[in-house]
Amino acid sequence: MKQQTLAMAADAQSGFEQHRKPTRRDEFLMTMDALVPWAALCDEIAPHYPKAGNGRPPIGLERMLRIHFIQHWFNLADLACEEALYDSASLRRFV
Repeated sequence: MKQQTLAMAADAQSGFEQHRKPTRRDEFLMTMDALVPWAALCDEIAPHYPKAGNGRPPIGLERMLRIHFIQHWFNLADLACEEALYDSASLRRFV
């Protein structure tokens, strides 16, 4: 069994999050979540997005779109974005 980290404990709502002040990143992501028309963008992209078939199924369209926006907003490469998603609870909540 892996030892639980503080980040994992915070995600599990174990009390660390009760008195947490939102960071600038949290506020930015909440604002962008409200401003960006996710459903309309997904409707435009859906006809061109790969469908599940043989092999590994593609990641969900809205999730991939949110990851793409995170990469653009925070100037992250693919690997850096993956690491940021592992490290940052606010990014995980957004995606």
